[in-house]
Amino acid sequence: MRINIIIPNYNGADLISKNLLKVVESLEDYPDSKIIIVDDGSDLPDYEKLREFINSLKNKKIELIRKEKNSGFSSTVNKGTFSQDSDFLVFLNSDVVPEKDFLSRVVLDFGINKNLFGVGFLDKSKEGEEIVFRGRGEAFWKRGFLVHKKGDIDRPDTFWISGGSSIVRSGIFKELGGFDEIYDPFYWEDIDVSYRARKLGYEIMFEKESIVIHRHSEGAIRSYYSNQEIRKISYRNQFIFIWKNIADPKLLINHILWLPYHMFRNLLNPDLAFFQGFLLALLKLPVIISKRNKQKKLYKSTDLELIEVK
Repeated sequence: MRINIIIPNYNGADLISKNLLKVVESLEDYPDSKIIIVDDGSDLPDYEKLREFINSLKNKKIELIRKEKNSGFSSTVNKGTFSQDSDFLVFLNSDVVPEKDFLSRVVLDFGINKNLFGVGFLDKSKEGEEIVFRGRGEAFWKRGFLVHKKGDIDRPDTFWISGGSSIVRSGIFKELGGFDEIYDPFYWEDIDVSYRARKLGYEIMFEKESIVIHRHSEGAIRSYYSNQEIRKISYRNQFIFIWKNIADPKLLINHILWLPYHMFRNLLNPDLAFFQGFLLALLKLPVIISKRNKQKKLYKSTDLELIEVK
């Protein structure tokens, strides 16, 4: 069994230097596996620092790939994913550290369920002084939008698996074309690929026995993007997800009918990010429609079979 762990990096040499040995330890029982770190166009001094650290380890299981231009999460992970073959792909953000034997339980899950696309890990998220248990996601349709939130960790079902702490079957992930790079630089790409997999008839699950530590405050997004920019990108990608993936006519009509309400509400309580996100999504509409038409020919499940409407 070959497992490739994919770690995207942007100016995170110090962070990876602190966390990488734990990742190496997690592969001790999987001798044919590798760790692929994909650098997303980091500043040259930071990249050189990372390269020197990796070279100092003299570990043939670790490979460093560099992109010259920074582009975002989906394209960075995809570059590492499609560079080599493997049975499974583990996605870990640079600010995520696995606990010992975090892979043993999920390997059993895949052995039991041959239709399983991916499994999300229990994410012990350090947020300020608090530890929040994440990893299982819930979602529902309300007022024309898909609303997602953190779910109870005592259930194995999940709406999506996180792109920063999960494992997937490599063949299915590649069949899906990887993460859709239309979502670059970040957010919604993991919800998108999970949803597309489920509409094709595959299953996903959450495994609370497979545990990682996630230090959110140390990640690249909060370090390099303002709250306004993050919200703008998040709104844009929320629109893209709906326009690209939702095929049910009732849900689409519901989305259109609720749009004036959301626009009026965001005018009364000014939220520029909402309108910026909407306009940025509109600019991508030709690409979205093209992707939508290709995807819908393959679907085996309907939106209403997967989404609860409130």
